[in-house]
Amino acid sequence: MLGGVLFGAVAQSATGMGFSLVAAPLLVLHLGPREGVAATVMLAALSSVAPLLRDGRHVRPLEVTRLLAPMLLCTPLIAAALHGIDTDLLAMTAGAGVIVAVGVLASGIRWSWLRRPWGAVATSGASAFLNVIGGVGGPPIGLYAANSDWEPATVRANLHSVFIVQNITTALILGIAVPDSLELLALVIGTVIGMALATRIPTARMRLVVLGISLLGGIALIGRAI
Repeated sequence: MLGGVLFGAVAQSATGMGFSLVAAPLLVLHLGPREGVAATVMLAALSSVAPLLRDGRHVRPLEVTRLLAPMLLCTPLIAAALHGIDTDLLAMTAGAGVIVAVGVLASGIRWSWLRRPWGAVATSGASAFLNVIGGVGGPPIGLYAANSDWEPATVRANLHSVFIVQNITTALILGIAVPDSLELLALVIGTVIGMALATRIPTARMRLVVLGISLLGGIALIGRAI
């Protein structure tokens, strides 16, 4: 579990996303669907703080707001609709969501409609749904970013800004899970390593590793629930 937190923090600080994809399956397997998701979103929010301080000057506030507005409207509605759902079903759904997200991101799909206002609404809604059920709201936003014309530093800064607000909001709705000292230590070490690697390791190579680990985690989640 701590390895997932550490490597997730490396991915997050180096590329702008990846913490939840790597860490969520392991945290859910260890803590259970509800507690695992609560822990994931809290740690995910913290994982973006230091990288945002580094890249904050590259944030595009209008782009961030375009993604956050529908996301913040959808999150409480989705959480209310899913309240009381069987935890094994949630685990299976989260695992399937991770696998689908990995496939979509790995395909490198580019859709021009994502540049339109409804593209932001659709990806934000999908992100809110995946974040509530499995703490893995990053892939739809990553897909949106991949179809934008943002520079790498802007991608990281915008993603960190979105994920901090999204994950804090989700944590407030689902319940705050206070990380223990070992989780925080793994998070700090991973963040330091990732920030050092951000401009040294090709993003494509890091992304392949993240996607591979995420795929195994999604399969493990489904296996646990069956």
